[in-house]
Amino acid sequence: MLNLERIEAGYGESMVIRNVHLKVEPGQVVCLMGRNGVGKSTLMKTIMGLIKPRSGTISYCGRDITSFTPDRRAKAGIGYVPQGRDIFPQLTVEENLLLGLEAASDGRKRLPESLFETFPVLREMLQRKGGDLSGGQQQQLAIARALASGPKLLLLDEPMEGIQPSIVMEIEAIIESIKRSREIAVLLVEQSLEFAASIADHYYVLDRGTIVAKGNAEQISEEQVRKHLTV
Repeated sequence: MLNLERIEAGYGESMVIRNVHLKVEPGQVVCLMGRNGVGKSTLMKTIMGLIKPRSGTISYCGRDITSFTPDRRAKAGIGYVPQGRDIFPQLTVEENLLLGLEAASDGRKRLPESLFETFPVLREMLQRKGGDLSGGQQQQLAIARALASGPKLLLLDEPMEGIQPSIVMEIEAIIESIKRSREIAVLLVEQSLEFAASIADHYYVLDRGTIVAKGNAEQISEEQVRKHLTV
């Protein structure tokens, strides 16, 4: 589904991502792990087209999308929840969700009922400003907005960061539900090794912009991952 080959990317003269190869198969949950500042968010932005790679190719569903703009990637079926959520605080919850429909390839104009079955708290807050929601509620809104268009691939950049424990459990349950359906592949940046171990079909560990370990739970030990997470 998603295939990165020899990706190199960065900011200005600074190279952050070096020779990265990464794959996500349909229906998989793939965890991208590593310390803070090693390039995980940069890689996610490169996949979404917010950063143009210096070299290498990005393929999605058999097509080379390396030159695609972010909106074209979204319309192709890639949903993205960035670190920090990036909801529109002055828009209502409903208006934020409707913006997610802009990327729908089937031209849908109405929010699917399944969205509110997954995120019942949002139904109660449709007319509230996004900026008035708690951090955990904003994260749920950001994920719901990405799901509104019916993506085939969901990029989640540390969705549990800075969220109260009760909401963390809800978001973990949502990711587990997505995995059970096997209808949406997920590339997840996550710091919790325990949750990653429980959810991931495959791991990639990033250090200084390079993949230093990869494999499924049987091929890579928690000790191998943990040594690249500790400072």
